Amino acid sequence: TQFLKQPAASFSVNSLLASGMEEQYGDMTVSTTTDPVPTCPVPTSTSNIMDSKPDQPHVELDEIELWSRFNRLTNEMIVTKNGRRMFPVLKVNLSGLDPHGMYSLCLGFTPIDNHRWKYVNGEWVPGGKPEPPAPGCVYVHPDSPNFGAHWMKQTVSFSKVKLTNKLNGGGQIMLNSLHKYEPRLHIIRVGAPDVTKSVTSYSFSESRFIAVTAYQNEEITGLKIKYNPFAKAFLDAKERQDKEGHG
Repeated sequence: TQFLKQPAASFSVNSLLASGMEEQYGDMTVSTTTDPVPTCPVPTSTSNIMDSKPDQPHVELDEIELWSRFNRLTNEMIVTKNGRRMFPVLKVNLSGLDPHGMYSLCLGFTPIDNHRWKYVNGEWVPGGKPEPPAPGCVYVHPDSPNFGAHWMKQTVSFSKVKLTNKLNGGGQIMLNSLHKYEPRLHIIRVGAPDVTKSVTSYSFSESRFIAVTAYQNEEITGLKIKYNPFAKAFLDAKERQDKEGHG
């Protein structure tokens, strides 16, 4: 038997999780990617679940030095109507899961203060009251659900997450521009006997950022171009067009 992913949509977490988790997640919804995803095998009997080992999850943020470079300058992430992918890409290394247990991994974004921010004279300063919170949304990793052994065998990347400033129902995460956020990883034990202990959440202060429609700090722009191969390719193409235009 195999789980087949549903088409991209936003729907209540209760449609994926036991109702006992409703209190913890509230009205949060789940977004899935529009990209094709592989089907995931599930146990053929309940013995793996009933004999499951207790979880002792450990999560480490990958490329933490790169994240720290951006964080020291106050990182910025672009949000657009159609959605923009993050850079740095949020990647994590997991250990301490039950290799035979089934898990889904979700990524949410939590506002971390009560300010709207503005960039003035080369620094970010509070600029007024925040806008009403965007609808709570989490992105489900396309490999979900899968065995603990799968999640632990290599770095888990959330490279397909897209951030938007419009509620368009396209499986993207809606954020308010000029507000500060912290990504939060949720590890959900699928079919765990005790549902009250089947969700664990992790966040990393190094991954905080302000959502923007255009980069404000030139140093952040420089770091994005320096370390993001896609940004560098775009810049090189633009330079070639400029040269050809002046040729």
